[in-house]
Amino acid sequence: MAALEPELYFVQCPAADGGHRMAYWSWGDVAASHVVVCVHGLSRQGRDFDTLARALCADAPTPIRVVCPDVVGRGRSDWLKDPMGYQIPNYAADMLALLAELKPKTLDWVGTSMGGLIGMVLCGQPGLPMPVPVRRLVLNDVGPAIQWAVIERIGTYLGQTGRFATLEQAAAAMLAISAGFGPHTPQQWLDLSRHMVRPLADDAPGLTLHYDPAIAVPFRSITRESSIQGEARLWQLYDNIQARTLLLRGADSDTLSVATADAMAQRGPRAQVVQFVDVGHAPTLVAADQIDCVAQFLLG
Repeated sequence: MAALEPELYFVQCPAADGGHRMAYWSWGDVAASHVVVCVHGLSRQGRDFDTLARALCADAPTPIRVVCPDVVGRGRSDWLKDPMGYQIPNYAADMLALLAELKPKTLDWVGTSMGGLIGMVLCGQPGLPMPVPVRRLVLNDVGPAIQWAVIERIGTYLGQTGRFATLEQAAAAMLAISAGFGPHTPQQWLDLSRHMVRPLADDAPGLTLHYDPAIAVPFRSITRESSIQGEARLWQLYDNIQARTLLLRGADSDTLSVATADAMAQRGPRAQVVQFVDVGHAPTLVAADQIDCVAQFLLG
């Protein structure tokens, strides 16, 4: 029977500055040859996938392991000495270190927003030292083209980790900037928020958001011109993807446009596109219809 709570592991990731540890949460059978890696969004962490991971472990017809890393600078992972290391190519290199440790025989990938971009980098470069190619790829409300207005909006709050007296206060503050996540019950939102905070480092009473504020440093260096160049490279990567691909889109998303989703359905891996009404950026994969969609794609 799948564990109700995950186990915490760490992998050492090499880097020019001596390397760092990346935390990852492991659900299900650690000996399973089928591994599903779930990677979170920009300011989130691996426990976002608790509900999905439990469902996949419960529904899988054969043993499965669901692994949910905390991308470096987030959650239980180390913080980098050089903030400019907080960029997608370095995150992808860390995932290669993780996959080398996991040694899956069947590999699937679920990536929300930033996690989907990391997945495109790994799936779109056939020459990378992967144990096996990704079999099925879920891109959650993300594509090669991201609206410039969204980058500007994220820049207004990224890095402001705040101080909160209680978990409930922190949850309310996060809800104010997370309308795109769609409707949740109070308990669902509290569960999503629980792992988003940590005690203040100065031993003062209270909580702050879990991540290194310096993840905002390279983000704020993005220009409209560099984003256009990055988009062209991401389309090249997307067109190289061989994995069967499912693209999830919040119908009200300001991040993944209808035009981009349509293009992704017509080129590269020709993604199957599923939209969720009354949701923007990004579906949290907590609602039953969202979980069923991903589970059927991965396990069907």
